[in-house]
Amino acid sequence: MKNHSARDAKVGESRWPMTFAVMATGSLFFVIPEEFRMSDSWRYIYLALLVGLLAILIIADPGRINRESRALRIVTGAMLGMITLVTAVSAFRLVMGLITDSRFESPGKLLMIGGIIWVTNVLAFALWYWHLDSGGPAARAMHDFRMRPAFRFPEQGIPSIVGEDWYPKFVDYLALSFNTATAFSPTDIAAIRHWPKLSMITESAISLSLIGLVLARAVNVL
Repeated sequence: MKNHSARDAKVGESRWPMTFAVMATGSLFFVIPEEFRMSDSWRYIYLALLVGLLAILIIADPGRINRESRALRIVTGAMLGMITLVTAVSAFRLVMGLITDSRFESPGKLLMIGGIIWVTNVLAFALWYWHLDSGGPAARAMHDFRMRPAFRFPEQGIPSIVGEDWYPKFVDYLALSFNTATAFSPTDIAAIRHWPKLSMITESAISLSLIGLVLARAVNVL
């Protein structure tokens, strides 16, 4: 664990964008009908766990994210793993419902469910990219280069415009995840290691399956 000076207290990205993304996944989970989530009681447990894990992160590293800690990375990883599991279960149940000819009241309801799962999936992948790239947000903020970067951002090639101290923050990874889920391919951000390339393939495949199946079924419901 590193000690930081008063000057370093202002270094690091704000935790609020990540916090809003995590809470959005919990809030959206409440809107999904019960047959597409684990259980009705689980949604309260899920939201309570998200709030609890977020509270631990905020208390242990208040203000900006600039504290490198193995324990905090484990807590963050556990939180993201839970989000991923819940999203995967919802996506699986939706796909199985489409395949097994489950009844949907209207195309609007089907599109709403599919849209919620799609948005949650985008947020989950954005959080993982943000958490794993270059050793995490604290390491990037402190310019700790012990971990190789996983992505090459266009801003990194124009320091005269963005400044020498620029580093990717959560919004940059959210844009990466959204573009991957909509374009089904890399756009302006390049993956330069194997794990992000495989992750982007997985995200594109999930997004393509959800969009294709949901739209096709919604047309049939009309």
